Amino acid sequence: MIRTGAEYLEGLKDGREVYVDGERVRDVASHPALAPIIAAKARMYDLHHEAASAQALTFSDADGTHSLLQAPPLTREDWQKKWDGVDLVLRDLGGTVTRMGDETVGEMWSLADGRDVLAAIDPRFAGNIDRHIREVVTRDPFHVSANTDPKGDRSRPVDQRDPDMMIRVVRETDAGIIIRGAKFETAAAYADQAFLKPTVGAWTDEKESQHAVGCIVKMGAPGVKHICRASFATQGSAEDHPIAARFDEVEALVVFDDVLIPWEDVFFYRYTRAAQFIRGTLHRYSAFPYVLRLLHNADAMIGAAMWNARQTGLEKLQAVQEKLAELVCYREGIRAHLAASIALSETSPAGFVMPNQSILYAGRVLACSQLPVAMHTARELIGGQVCVTPDAAQFAGEAGDWLRKFYTLNDCWDAEDRRRLLAYARDLLTSGYAGHRLAFAQFAQAPHFSHLAAVYRSFDFEGPLDLVRQAAKLSDRVTGKGNIGKAA
Repeated sequence: MIRTGAEYLEGLKDGREVYVDGERVRDVASHPALAPIIAAKARMYDLHHEAASAQALTFSDADGTHSLLQAPPLTREDWQKKWDGVDLVLRDLGGTVTRMGDETVGEMWSLADGRDVLAAIDPRFAGNIDRHIREVVTRDPFHVSANTDPKGDRSRPVDQRDPDMMIRVVRETDAGIIIRGAKFETAAAYADQAFLKPTVGAWTDEKESQHAVGCIVKMGAPGVKHICRASFATQGSAEDHPIAARFDEVEALVVFDDVLIPWEDVFFYRYTRAAQFIRGTLHRYSAFPYVLRLLHNADAMIGAAMWNARQTGLEKLQAVQEKLAELVCYREGIRAHLAASIALSETSPAGFVMPNQSILYAGRVLACSQLPVAMHTARELIGGQVCVTPDAAQFAGEAGDWLRKFYTLNDCWDAEDRRRLLAYARDLLTSGYAGHRLAFAQFAQAPHFSHLAAVYRSFDFEGPLDLVRQAAKLSDRVTGKGNIGKAA
């Protein structure tokens, strides 16, 4: 089954507790802070039903027709189809959306790879994972994750902290476990369900076991409260903020106030080894669509910079071409890592096709670490007019004649097209929304040092070590082989 946009919107009328700008929201789909991005998500659902796009976004099996974006990858071709499907959706929307569901469902596939670890505590939990992965395919919910805890004072031992600063199990019942605490998550206020996962941590202290819980939480369940940050969508007109007005994906502090999690929705709890495993493998699939979104963002920067250069003929200058080439190198570097991670993919413990981990994680480091540099290069190419151009109301107002005079270039570029281009570039590169998106890209899948740690863990150092061992004619002692059988 694939839901329609209307069915998705109807599902949000579940009495969920959402707060925006200090007030309770009664209808999330119509609230100005949330309506634009909810409409974008509804459009994604509808694209699966339209003749021009359905074939590229769906597949069929014995249970019916489903979204290919939700399906576990079983072949390399599946990854390319997912890539093509995301391209189709984002081009139709006209902007980049990170939380589409396809990136967060990948974290469930990581759970399947660890089902033996999870089954060690209780075999029924492993069965829950398999069932939920299938239900995401067949029921087509908007599935997100709940990842980041309120920080609290991490310098204190676990037993000296406020225990609610990390999600914890407060008691068991015949129906399930009762959890308490909070998480930050993007799109939670307008999603159907979230995979709640343990926070980042060493997970070597058994005192943390009350916080070692992973489960599915319905976003409209009693006791779930969504306290949203201020929306960029309401901070200006769509004419002046063409990206933020449509694609601001609102984050929320999601409070779990004694929420019941039925046993069938529990994956593990009070099990630090499971928490450690999940945190170490969480992004082995989800990093791919995450990096793919940054590829789309690179295209937006290249397009904005090139149009700005072309309007005045500056793309003919070598210095401008070199700057544009730098943006292209950034973009093509991301694309190369994505393509190579598919071409050199591996088979996971669950039998899925897993992108080559070393290449994928290295691509994530490139895409995230060089994003600020790429944004600065694009700003240099576009220049200071993104800072000084008046808003659309001024162009339409009493002083509009003067603005039209000074913003018109030639027969091809009149004042309105230039204003629109500069408004887009400002929202992409220099606005408050642009700064927010930059910070999000830097930290949404953990900070830079964690990205580098993932590269370190996934890279096979044996090849380079053996190369130098042979070239330098090192003895077997350096590998420990020369000491085998010798007395200490």
